[in-house]
Amino acid sequence: MTATRFFTEAHRHGWRRRDILRLGAASAVASAAPVGWAANGPVELVFAFGPDDTGTVQTLIDAFNEAHGDRIRVRWQVMPRASDAYLQQIRSDFLAGAADVDVFGADIIWTAEFATQRWVADLSRRFHGDYDPDAFLNAALFSAQYDHRTWGVPWYTDAGMLFYRRDLLEQSGFSEPPDTWEALAEMVATVTNDSGVPHGLVFQGADYEGGVTNALEFLWGHGARVMTGTVAISPHFGGLDALDPNVITVDTAEAAAALDTARSLVAEGVAPEAVSGFRELESMRAFLAGEAVFMRNWPYVYGSLTDPEQSSISPEQVGIAPIPVGREGRRSFSCLGGWNLMINANSTHREAAWEFIRFATAPEQQRMRAVEGGYLPTLASLYEDTDLQTRVPVIELGRQEVENARLRPVSPYYSQMSPRISRAFNLALRGELDGSEAVARLRRELQHILQVNR
Repeated sequence: MTATRFFTEAHRHGWRRRDILRLGAASAVASAAPVGWAANGPVELVFAFGPDDTGTVQTLIDAFNEAHGDRIRVRWQVMPRASDAYLQQIRSDFLAGAADVDVFGADIIWTAEFATQRWVADLSRRFHGDYDPDAFLNAALFSAQYDHRTWGVPWYTDAGMLFYRRDLLEQSGFSEPPDTWEALAEMVATVTNDSGVPHGLVFQGADYEGGVTNALEFLWGHGARVMTGTVAISPHFGGLDALDPNVITVDTAEAAAALDTARSLVAEGVAPEAVSGFRELESMRAFLAGEAVFMRNWPYVYGSLTDPEQSSISPEQVGIAPIPVGREGRRSFSCLGGWNLMINANSTHREAAWEFIRFATAPEQQRMRAVEGGYLPTLASLYEDTDLQTRVPVIELGRQEVENARLRPVSPYYSQMSPRISRAFNLALRGELDGSEAVARLRRELQHILQVNR
């Protein structure tokens, strides 16, 4: 019986989620791990990751600890919620030689820098020995690879999506979500007038990493790019490798128009002025409270729709669509998000860390986190699971958007570039710079970063 079928049958017979995970963990223990770890007591494995409001990370850790008995105990070191704050803390620890974590969740954009600095272990041999690379979605797999090596295992993936109030659109006579930002603004004018909902659109416009993802989606949807370069891709031998120097291409008429579009949505009242300070949580709270018609956010938000303590609207009232574009005929691109699991290069518990990674990325655990938390799996087979598609409708569009997603700039210097991109976007949203001024400033700043790092 396959793992997917087993999990489906278990739910059909009414087994509790903890029982299922315990059984899956027990089978993993029976087939795996080195003996002798418990001679001096269990290995304490420190796992670093940000807060998890869905409770699925704690469920996973509890199941792993229970199944592994006295051999390995995972302790969760909770990191900052925001990706950029998390990065600042863990980078500071690595630079100071004080990183005491063994295994950690890593934003997909960290791969190039962490690999270049050799802060994380090269997992190529382990990965190709224990996994079939073809089992993973290509985009998720590429995000864990750099310089022809594999540095992490894809844990869950993300892609920006447009959530919308299907019920309100239908009441106002709209049968389909908008394809363009102009069409969205027109719908907002009608729907907010008919329904009394205070906001048309909420998204992430604050000066932080989430603002970068939103900025890129506006840029891509207008035919613009921040930077280009020649990249080699080999899913079996280590993925992403920039062969030619990156070239900054952001200072174009299309890029200026993209930021002007974002500003116009605020200036014309389609989005509230406060959106320039919104992150994922603020956007989600407004939408779940029934205060917005549209929301750009990540797939995990769908999991909160079933929780009456978080949401005043139900999944049946909500639809999901691709990100709108600048004009008809343009292709919509989502910004790829997600997290990989990596091992500290200096960890003395690499075997235990690898066993935890194998458990956390197994089909049973990825399925549980999809059902309970709305997280998109990285294993392609789970997108063919009809039971999972029924229980988590975001799965079907999720695969389409992940396969159609673009990576943020792949560079060892991305962490220096990211604040400049989010700052330019934020200044444009607030009306302090127009589109042409913002992209000209951004071009100068990004070129300087590349020059000083040559």
